[in-house]
Amino acid sequence: MSTVNFRILCWNVNGIRSIWKKGFPDWFSREAPDILCLQETKAHPDQLDHEILNFEDYKSYWNPAEKKGYSGVAIYTQHEPIRTVLGLNSLYFDGEGRVIEMEFESFILFNVYFPNGGRGPERIKYKLDFYAELFKRAEQLRLEKKNIIICGDYNTAHKEIDLARPKENAKTSGFLPEERAWIDNIVELGYVDTFREQNPDPNWYTYWDAFTRARERNAGWRIDYFFASAESMNRVSKSLIHMDVMGSDHCPIELQLQL
Repeated sequence: MSTVNFRILCWNVNGIRSIWKKGFPDWFSREAPDILCLQETKAHPDQLDHEILNFEDYKSYWNPAEKKGYSGVAIYTQHEPIRTVLGLNSLYFDGEGRVIEMEFESFILFNVYFPNGGRGPERIKYKLDFYAELFKRAEQLRLEKKNIIICGDYNTAHKEIDLARPKENAKTSGFLPEERAWIDNIVELGYVDTFREQNPDPNWYTYWDAFTRARERNAGWRIDYFFASAESMNRVSKSLIHMDVMGSDHCPIELQLQL
């Protein structure tokens, strides 16, 4: 029985209109993934040009935040989904446009822009509550024997290897003990950090602070992930980070599946 190499790319673009002017369409055409998940799109569909909404032979799905110019996620796909769900069916969370859930024949994909906890204790609580609600939904689907893939900007570095300056950032949101503990919880639930499963090496990051020009020194954070349910790992062939791709303060990540 023949298998197909299925490629999913994921990128926090820090503004779809901004990155579109920085060579993004050429990169997208060249890569030609089966699915592209974007976070922090910062735009409502009615603010976007026809080319952005209808790029080549992709169909796009958008979940913007209520507040314009903030947050938002999108999925471009060459494959018609069985169903698509925007958000978590929660008034508390869904105003910020952080989730698209999409079901295909072989798996269910979540494209997620997890909250940043950097604005104080209330936002840290919101972030941790969001983690709980998102994985509660994922676990419900796992009970139905679905293969689950959850990609996006998790806004948390898990281990010391996942950021360049762990000691200096021990009290910084994104590396707080309670945030890291939630990644531990995800692992304990049976979700696998696909990149770290294949690559134990340091100095691989997905985000660099633009203000301090951290990318020039590779003083980064690995906060963008593909987590896959353990039972779906037999379909995972490669998990990659494209650190050479510019245009955002994040870089793209990739998951390859054998379907």
